[in-house]
Amino acid sequence: MKGYVANTLEAALANEYFRQVLYTDERLQLVVMALKPGEDIGAETHQLNQFLYVAQGSGSAVLGGESMPITVGSGISIPAGVEHNIKNGDTGAMKLITIYTPPNHAPGTVHKTKADAQASEEHH
Repeated sequence: MKGYVANTLEAALANEYFRQVLYTDERLQLVVMALKPGEDIGAETHQLNQFLYVAQGSGSAVLGGESMPITVGSGISIPAGVEHNIKNGDTGAMKLITIYTPPNHAPGTVHKTKADAQASEEHH
């Protein structure tokens, strides 16, 4: 089958890893992420577009230096070139669904922890 069909919300809620790539094609990539209480993804800037959806938890999205609260159901659109960070609150895990256009990680990438992700220099 070409393409990808799955219950992405269930995949995000079940995911315990910092980052897990679910699907990659030449134009987009689907990833689920889990942030521990108080954890963030780390300030970063991509030369690609990114969209994140908050499936569980609450915290803040920082885009271009401006911080905004996010909760379950929040969608965050990050244009290429914008410095950003997603910060989890302190009360429980934050589960995210993210789409990169074009892909940002090698197909099948799994980073169990933020430290694993930081140690990895691979990018697709």
